[in-house]
Amino acid sequence: MTILDLMHVLPRVWEAAHVFHAENSVEAAAFVRHHLMRILQGDASRVLASWRRQATCQGLAGAKKKGLQALCAFLQKNKYRMRYDEYLRLGCPVATGVIEGACRHVIKDRMERAGMRWKVPGAQAMLNLRTIYTNNDWTAFQDFRIALENEWLYPNTKAFAANEWPTFQAA
Repeated sequence: MTILDLMHVLPRVWEAAHVFHAENSVEAAAFVRHHLMRILQGDASRVLASWRRQATCQGLAGAKKKGLQALCAFLQKNKYRMRYDEYLRLGCPVATGVIEGACRHVIKDRMERAGMRWKVPGAQAMLNLRTIYTNNDWTAFQDFRIALENEWLYPNTKAFAANEWPTFQAA
């Protein structure tokens, strides 16, 4: 399943809005809000049809007509990747903004500080720790790490504790 990122659709919806309405107008913003909601509801085919019908009714010509045709052609070609209603129902992300923000927060802010140089093993170890910390799992991780280290350092602790020691009990 390949998803066309909603951030690639949104600018094209704005371009379509500016074909029919003035830039920065209330009408253009309402157009985008209405058509984007329909696209998110899985109605991309009807949205494209309505744009084409509106262009015909208004007698669109020249650069505006050519621009709208290019927009519609792009979206028509990618319509199979715009089933946002299905993707959202499955819990799939449809826009990368959150993911890109997380990457910047987890990776870039830590790994690209001034003067830092990384080799792959050290960078991977740092990213693992950074992710654990960012997810608020630091305490659980430390408890796990200490238990694992104790198991490695003192492998016979369980055997020692399991045995009965009568000489100590008598005292």
